[in-house]
Amino acid sequence: MNLDYIIPNNWSILEEGFDPQQVKASESLFSIGNGAMGQRANFEEHYSGPTFQGSYIAGVYYPDKTRVGWWKNGYPEYFAKVLNAPSWIGINVSINGEALDLHTCKNIENFKRELNMKEGWLSRSFTATLPNDIEVEVNVKRFLSLDIDELGAIDYSVKPLNADATITYQPYLDSGITNEDTNWDDKFWDTVKVSQEGEKAFIEAKTMKTEFYTCTFMESQLFHNGNQVEIASEKEETDTTIAFSYTQKVTKGDTFSIHKFGGYTVDRNLDKTEVITVAKSTLDKSTLIGFTKLLEDQKQAWANIWDTADITIEGDVKAQQGIRFNIFHLNQTYLGTDKTLNIGPKGFTGEKYGGSTYWDTEAYCIPFYMATKDQSVARNLLAYRHNHLQKAIENAEKLGFKNGAALYPMVTMNGEECHNEWEITFEEIHRNGAISFAIFNYYRYTGDYSYIPEMGLEVLIGIARFWHQRATFSTNKNKYVILGVTGPNEYENNVNNNFYTNYIAQWCIKYAAQSIEKVEAEYSADYTRVMDKTKLSKAEVSEWLKVADNMYFPYSEKHNVYLQQDGFLDKELITVTDLDKSQRPINQKWSWDRILRSPYIKQADTLQGMYFFEDEFTTEELERHFDFYEPFTVHESSLSPCVHSIQAAKLDRMDQAYTFYLRTSRLDLDDYNHEVHEGLHITSMAGTWMSIVEGFGGMRVKNDTLSFEPKIPKQWDGYSFKVNFRHQVVKVSVNQNETKFELEGDKDLQIFVNGKEVTISPNKLMTV
Repeated sequence: MNLDYIIPNNWSILEEGFDPQQVKASESLFSIGNGAMGQRANFEEHYSGPTFQGSYIAGVYYPDKTRVGWWKNGYPEYFAKVLNAPSWIGINVSINGEALDLHTCKNIENFKRELNMKEGWLSRSFTATLPNDIEVEVNVKRFLSLDIDELGAIDYSVKPLNADATITYQPYLDSGITNEDTNWDDKFWDTVKVSQEGEKAFIEAKTMKTEFYTCTFMESQLFHNGNQVEIASEKEETDTTIAFSYTQKVTKGDTFSIHKFGGYTVDRNLDKTEVITVAKSTLDKSTLIGFTKLLEDQKQAWANIWDTADITIEGDVKAQQGIRFNIFHLNQTYLGTDKTLNIGPKGFTGEKYGGSTYWDTEAYCIPFYMATKDQSVARNLLAYRHNHLQKAIENAEKLGFKNGAALYPMVTMNGEECHNEWEITFEEIHRNGAISFAIFNYYRYTGDYSYIPEMGLEVLIGIARFWHQRATFSTNKNKYVILGVTGPNEYENNVNNNFYTNYIAQWCIKYAAQSIEKVEAEYSADYTRVMDKTKLSKAEVSEWLKVADNMYFPYSEKHNVYLQQDGFLDKELITVTDLDKSQRPINQKWSWDRILRSPYIKQADTLQGMYFFEDEFTTEELERHFDFYEPFTVHESSLSPCVHSIQAAKLDRMDQAYTFYLRTSRLDLDDYNHEVHEGLHITSMAGTWMSIVEGFGGMRVKNDTLSFEPKIPKQWDGYSFKVNFRHQVVKVSVNQNETKFELEGDKDLQIFVNGKEVTISPNKLMTV
């Protein structure tokens, strides 16, 4: 572990004591968001020490020109940058003319930071001695409203402790910001107008190239010992900033507070002529409601989320803290209310990776959202891909594919590929398979087939066409092969016949063909519409199936396992346990050439296929492959531990499953990969949820029926979770001796527990 300063707590992320070396890590860990915007946990007051300033607006991006040493045909023209947005949280604070700056204070005591996950707020408190020897007590609380998408609120108070003091608050807006992550140090924002109306301030700005038009806004209220006071402000304004200063003489022991309301309106969902009007009405509404009532509403909104999403763990506080941290950040990032948004790998916590959509959404996130929210949320995520189908076809055309073949992007904001590493952009094509699998998984779980005839069938056809054209017939093998790919294990590039890629390609073709038959038989109008639109013939489908039925899979008779790819056994097969710990993580210690020649696996690859298609392999086959591949896996992808935890639990290796669970749940809290300062791993957090529900809980859907094989780590006294299955909520509670089921619904539900069918009834406890 790299970090070990977060205090274990069931419902909060806690930090005590100020350490400048931890500032950037904490800015990531304590990030807040509401699905529409988010921000790193930067200090409101000025901080002159090392910091990563970041505020982000969902869906707003910049097409940063691709930067590569050698341009190749087919490269994406840009890399979509998640943009650091104009800042509204800043409040310069001075006491007797001395700036409050934790980097320059003589002394800092009683520093405490809390991210309260139960209620959805961030707080900070400390006592500081300034260079002028004034000692003050500071308390800050901040949240981003779940009820009012555009709004955030801050309560900032200062109490002088050793003398009377003159305190000045200077809340400000700043659009002169830059990104930490740029290719060419381009300017991303153009400030259009800085304005005020009374105590309201506005900065209208637009992004360069993409021209998202935004309004950043603020208004403040002042309080002396809890009583609101009116103080004349002094304005300072530049081309990119606006600030109001409020000064008050404060007696020793008294408290002077500011409530600052701010946020963003954006023309993604408004006309650009309306952004300032909506900003004004948002401020009018929020100042009328007030900070206290807005915070109470925030607590209730989070209570509603936790009612279904929460997982409880008894007897293991670090495990409990870990799962709630993951669930909390998933909900801060994406709530499912906007069909045009998706789940970025860093969410609102950093700028690394770029883009807002990876295959992570379909492979890891959709199961979480299906089970913890209404199924419409997962359907929106699938509709997002259908809306980008034409772009996926264009992406494939750029690489030479034709006839409506679709290659979905590895990274995207608008459906267009924007990842500029060739071994990913061109070769990590298995992402196509995850999208088809998500369509299948959605129907399997929800029973809602309507998505497929309405939208999904066109997606499945485009993907099947791609796989058909991407495969090559090998006269040597008398089989179809897929050459020059990168599988989920990104420590292997440009390999031939990656097992997972070949397997999911075969499955996609067969599933598309099955879906075409079902839609033809049961949804004739949709069938006719889709066939006319895609110009698909049954003869073409037959050609697809020739590829699927004759797909090649590399196999080792010696080890009795499918090989990750051709030539895997040519490597020097030294297991991770025999690798010097000083060499870890290898992606930070080794050259890329050395990594590519090693046997080390970044994340589940062959095992990823056995996770997706578990029903097509025996437990004995899984065990052989797990025993062969896991010893070579370095788990340097955030997506790796959860799959291994689920499979270890299935194999009754509970100690190993528990170890992997801790790693996935506390990946960021303990900074396993030494990179948390760059932001959190949001999409892999859904895998943490899966490691409990699918791993320890053994939840599956088989033959239209929920099935459970509950297990429990020896370190836990008990755990519980809920799943929203086909409009009824099932609560599962497991302890060391028994499992209890409760049903929130209106009709009986048949489930399987350890292979035996049982019936659970609404509002009746069933013990197994």
